[in-house]
Amino acid sequence: MPICRFSDAEGNPQFAIYEGSRICPLSSLTDAPVTQAELLAGGAKWLADLPKPSESQWQPAPDKLLPPIDTPEKVICIGLNYRDHAIETGSEIPSEPVVFSKFNTAIVGHGDAIRLPRVSEQVDYEAELVVVIGKTAKHVSADDAMDCVYGYTCGHDVSARDWQKGRPAGQWLLGKSFDTFAPVGPCVVTTGEMTDPSDVRVKMHLNDEVVQNSTTAQLIFNIGELIAHLTKIMTLHPGDLIFTGTPPGVGVARKPPVFLKPGDVCKVEIDGIGTLSNPCVAE
Repeated sequence: MPICRFSDAEGNPQFAIYEGSRICPLSSLTDAPVTQAELLAGGAKWLADLPKPSESQWQPAPDKLLPPIDTPEKVICIGLNYRDHAIETGSEIPSEPVVFSKFNTAIVGHGDAIRLPRVSEQVDYEAELVVVIGKTAKHVSADDAMDCVYGYTCGHDVSARDWQKGRPAGQWLLGKSFDTFAPVGPCVVTTGEMTDPSDVRVKMHLNDEVVQNSTTAQLIFNIGELIAHLTKIMTLHPGDLIFTGTPPGVGVARKPPVFLKPGDVCKVEIDGIGTLSNPCVAE
């Protein structure tokens, strides 16, 4: 079932079952507050074994939600991983995953504002399916990799192109890591709900226009292959996030280019998960 995080009336973060317009705090179904470690370790089976919520246990979903995963240790991103996106940028199809990262200070939740930095004039949008790691993984084969996945969420890889490509030698890490440049949410859908992420539609709505629209069938490297590649190099831990790449239609590839401005609203819509919405404001 979809799980979100929210701030209760006392300002304490809690996990809840998410149904779009309403939420049910997990604390109302358990004997004690649920920690992130317990949630990730329990997986889909733990959630399935919870009592079914009564109508009185539901409450309206708040306009803003916390990031569904609290302070991930690693936020790993894959570049040029949609075949049609690589083609639109004039890039060669990668022979192995293109990997970069964001700092976890870029993470924000559903409804939070994307702050457009005063030092950038070319902030771009990128809708992405994000993998949430559920088990410690090192030297995992592609065949076994999916056993390490807890679930999936919507992600927005906001990118300052004039930093990513326009600074000396290119500054991918800095161009991708401004504060608020990694919205995620509104919820995490476990592998028990999304059993096959290989052909899931990913869209970006910029205000009233659909500007990205493709499916994960276009991924050059699938999720299992990405995890196998990454775990040759690093140990993945529960709660780590993998942004799997963006479809075509990004602003920098348009003619003329389209960059984000104050007042814009970005909505990442992924089948089976929901819609992650974030307004843009000037820093």
